[in-house]
Formats: sequence, structure tokens, C-alpha cells
Amino acid sequence: MDAASASADAGKRAAGEAAAGLVDDGMAVGLGTGSTVAFFLPALANRDLDVRCVATSPGTAEAAAGLGLAVEDFDTIGRLDIAIDGADQVSPDGWLVKGGGGAHLREKIVAVAADRLVVIVDDSKLVDAIGPPVPLELFPFGLPATLKRLATHGDVQRRDAPPSPDGGVIADFYGPADDPPGLAARLDADPGVAGHGLFAAELGAEVLSGYADGSVERLPFSA
Repeated sequence: MDAASASADAGKRAAGEAAAGLVDDGMAVGLGTGSTVAFFLPALANRDLDVRCVATSPGTAEAAAGLGLAVEDFDTIGRLDIAIDGADQVSPDGWLVKGGGGAHLREKIVAVAADRLVVIVDDSKLVDAIGPPVPLELFPFGLPATLKRLATHGDVQRRDAPPSPDGGVIADFYGPADDPPGLAARLDADPGVAGHGLFAAELGAEVLSGYADGSVERLPFSA
């Protein structure tokens, strides 16, 4: 492992362990997807709490269950006390880009269902401004027409990845992303887009950024 990877992993571990400390006995917990969540899951399992979990991807569900966490179908839980997830980009105004793992649609559903959203990252994910790529999940029906429409806003590339757990096509938008609210509105308005990886500042995510020295910073946002 090179120095940069080791530094990133140390930051992810620090953030994941800090987030595990926010979970209390009896909570319903949303589990995100990604490399930072992979550090959070064992930290949560090690606390030996009585919690009910909803996973945003089959991979997370399998990993959590393997650690002894109780993973349930989302239909069995009406609300979540807390959702803990990673991010690919975190901007100073609180906008996020998520979906490197292709689970952004389910991650957003879980995020809005939680009373508290905590995002865990290493400091390499902190950016001055949101930029491409922005992950997309597209409906298979009418896909060529959808791609043609989206191309009027910028380059869209299908990802060499299996379909999402819900059968969606995973792609990435490489066009301008310097106006996240405007881009999110355009993507939300397209009927062929099942979901996108722009998470609005209005979601009120609490971001924990971990650093190579093991310290963790709770980021202040203007939003």
C-alpha cells in the first residue's frame, strides 16, 4: 500500500470509528455503501449494541450480517434514527456527491428517511467546489433517448458495472457541475433518471472528516 492510500485509510478508519460512537442502543440505523463505511461497520459491531439496521446495498448487507449486525428489510422499519454513509465529494457549502459505488438512489432514500444523516470521509474528499463526475442511475426503458437528452447538458458515460439492485443502469455525468442546485433540478426533471448522486445541503448532513493522524473534524457549513 502506498503512502497516499495508507493515509486515506487512516482517515477513513478515524471517521468510521467516530461515527460508530454516535449510535446508541435501540436505534434503527441506515448503513451506507463504500470504502469508508467498510471501516464503520466493524467499529459499530464491536460496540455490541442492540440495533436494527437497513443496508443500502447487498454488499453492505452481507458485510454487516457477517459482523453480527441485525440487518432487516427496509419495509419492516418505519423510520431511522440515524444514517451513516460516505461521500465522494464534500463542498464547503454542504453539497455532497455520492455514488461511486453505484448505490446513490438507495442511499438517498435512506438519507431522507433518517432523523440524522452523518457523512464520514477522509480529508481527500473535501473539495473547494463540486465537479464531475456525478453518478446517475437510469431507467433501462428508453435508455437511448434518455442518454441523448442528457447529452445536451454534458457528456454522459455508461459505467462498466452491473445493474443497480433495483435494475437501474449506472452512468456518470461529466458535464458542468459548478451549479449543483441547477444541475440537480435538471436531472430530477428528466423522467429517465431514477436518481443522481447530488445530495443537497438542505439534507443537513453532519460531516466527519478523518485525518491520517487519527483526528476527526466535524465540519462547519454555511448552509
